[in-house]
Amino acid sequence: MTPRTVEMELSTPTLDARGNVRNVPLGVTRRPSESVNDDFGAERMLVNIGPQHPATHGVLRLVVELEGEAVKRVIPHIGYLHSGFEKLGEYRFYNQIIPLTDRTDYLSPMANNIALALAVEQLLGIEITERCRLLRVIACEMSRIISHLVWAGTTGIDLGAYTPFLWMFDQRERIYNLQEAWTGARLTTSVSRVGGMMADIPEGWEDGLRGFLRTFPTTLREVDTMFTRNAIWCGRTQDVGVIGPEDAINYSLSGPMLRASGVAYDVRKDRPYLGYEEFDFDVPVGEHGDSYDRYRVRLEEMFQAVRIMEQALDRLRPGPVDVDDPRVTLPPKSRAMSDMEAMIFHFKQVMEGIKVPAGEVYLGVENPKGELGYYFVSDGTSKPVRWRIRPPSFLNLASLPKLCEGALLSDVIAINASIDIVMGEIDR
Repeated sequence: MTPRTVEMELSTPTLDARGNVRNVPLGVTRRPSESVNDDFGAERMLVNIGPQHPATHGVLRLVVELEGEAVKRVIPHIGYLHSGFEKLGEYRFYNQIIPLTDRTDYLSPMANNIALALAVEQLLGIEITERCRLLRVIACEMSRIISHLVWAGTTGIDLGAYTPFLWMFDQRERIYNLQEAWTGARLTTSVSRVGGMMADIPEGWEDGLRGFLRTFPTTLREVDTMFTRNAIWCGRTQDVGVIGPEDAINYSLSGPMLRASGVAYDVRKDRPYLGYEEFDFDVPVGEHGDSYDRYRVRLEEMFQAVRIMEQALDRLRPGPVDVDDPRVTLPPKSRAMSDMEAMIFHFKQVMEGIKVPAGEVYLGVENPKGELGYYFVSDGTSKPVRWRIRPPSFLNLASLPKLCEGALLSDVIAINASIDIVMGEIDR
């Protein structure tokens, strides 16, 4: 590895007459008060981690300024996906935006789909059916478990523990099979619709989920046994990447990142949606705000998700999934083929989309990585004038330089893993 001094500036590469890049943007500029050889005359070194490094979990590049092994600065560089979700959404009907939300956080697509439907339904003033509400709660908690399983497994690998990765992904496969049986897809589910769901759960699906909920906690307890009092795990995570409650709030952190710092804020409890206030569950809160507490919070959240889904299944009764409103719900195919009025409604909704009253709305939900918010501005047509996303990963990543203050190079890997980001939410 060739050491690079901090004199290299962040700028767009320029090309010479032959089209070759004349300088390489590393992203770190020297502050006026700093010397290249300050602090005992040691030369600082810039190290690029990513974007293809397995520990960056996506197209993220970290420019780390080192003095020996001590981290002086970390600068995250984003901008490799160029997906443009928000602008694409302004050219689509509301239900056509749902597939875009699959891609923003592809580890919890069902929760993303449902959050969008909730925001649009608030503009429309629609009250969804009881069965739809409970199915959405189940889908959101399934997404929480899926996302946390991937996080725990990959974080274990980042820190040298391979066996829990196999345990986690074995359980993930089981819940993915349930998700696929319901939605027909493993990643891009597009499960919700404005006013209802894409489909009801198939016959026998409840039994499959109950079987998963009955056996899954055993794996969680094995992971707890493997990690929680493991000397290596504790040494790599305790007092690493610490952020206090005031800083966590100032950085707009949410979800497990915020709760690990001791702030008991959970959208499901503080601004309930989908009737979460009716469910009996606890919000785990950390004390120290370090990587270890973030692990404990996510582990406990999976236990709590199991509790919520068991209660939702107990309350689930037969009934309609979609609202009975021809403005937003397609008529049954058999009726559309035999009834002229139903056929007209079907044609107009497919060709013209759902017309949403003029106004604006922001709705936030408690997603696995934190508060996911959707902001819509409607002018009364079937496409939003503006669509903006409040993605938890984007704000969580912004705290990485703060978390890495005073850390060692090896800590950067542990800290980056502990914030649990997905790049679709960042370069959106």
